[in-house]
Amino acid sequence: MEAGNIGYDNRVPAGPEVDTPVPVVDLERMRANIARLQQVCDRAGIANRPHIKTHKSPEIARMQIAAGAVGIACQKLGEAEVMADAGFDDILICYNILGAPKLRRLRALAERIRLTVACDSAVTAEGLSRAMAGAARPLDVLVECDTGRRRAGVETAQEAVALATRISSLPGLEFAGLMIYPPVGGAEETSRFVAAVREGCAGHRLEVRTVSAGGTPNLKEIGLLEATEYRSGTSIFNDRDMVACGAAALDDCALHVYATVVSKPSPDRCVIDAGSKTLTSDRPSLGGHGHLVDYPEAKIFQLSEEHGVVDLSGCERRPEIGEIVRIVPNHVCVVVNMFDELVAVEADGTARRLPVAARGRVA
Repeated sequence: MEAGNIGYDNRVPAGPEVDTPVPVVDLERMRANIARLQQVCDRAGIANRPHIKTHKSPEIARMQIAAGAVGIACQKLGEAEVMADAGFDDILICYNILGAPKLRRLRALAERIRLTVACDSAVTAEGLSRAMAGAARPLDVLVECDTGRRRAGVETAQEAVALATRISSLPGLEFAGLMIYPPVGGAEETSRFVAAVREGCAGHRLEVRTVSAGGTPNLKEIGLLEATEYRSGTSIFNDRDMVACGAAALDDCALHVYATVVSKPSPDRCVIDAGSKTLTSDRPSLGGHGHLVDYPEAKIFQLSEEHGVVDLSGCERRPEIGEIVRIVPNHVCVVVNMFDELVAVEADGTARRLPVAARGRVA
């Protein structure tokens, strides 16, 4: 698909020149989302470090930097390599990096850019130290802390201080601060945790320079987190999950999956060409596998690999075979990773391809 007007607007689904299923990005809405995130961070006096794991696109990341972001966050080493190749030189990798192959890649990347990594164990820290032996400059390391989400991270302030002390003692590493990913509604508890770590680190003459917080749903509590920088990924596009938790409105959703009705076995049921390989099976608790913008009473109640089965029984108006429908996905990050490229559409309907350069980079 070359650039050109192909019949998009904010109300009418794409015309017959578009091949479905395909994720379509409304660039005007996306730019508004970029500006909104930057404004939230600026008002809170916190640096904006957007997480690229949602869009995986150097082009979009450049838009975020141009709007005021200080750098980017990546979830995996492979994403960071793609972004470094594209010219980004201030990257945080929010993941424990272990194993000889990854540590060799990490060392090579650290020699090219300003790199920060997170870790939550002495085992990980010692591996990082071995990898950085003899490096011209130390690797900045954040201690990942679990303040209630129950995923990765040390669980107590005492453990955080002990790990910070261990990191500071290891050659090739520099303790740089903390990384947190608070549970929704956990700002006050997280703030107390961070304060306790700061106090403990001060007793060891260690400075907590950076507190990197994250999570799009937590943006409304950004000023309560004792953070110096913020990582938000999903807010670039938003999705049904963000709408459900109150972090966005449907009008803030900048990416829609366009799908074609390929079958209508009965008046109350149709089948679209978007199944689990397009919409993914994430977040079924939201009530179906996506929101049909033009048929809000419809429900995508069943997915196979290439088929989405839609219950139309609640609809007064119903789609016909061959019609293209727009879907807000439940979890946009996973959907983007299923595609080599997005279709990016301007307000005037002009469309172009936008490569998902870091797609599949999960190692």
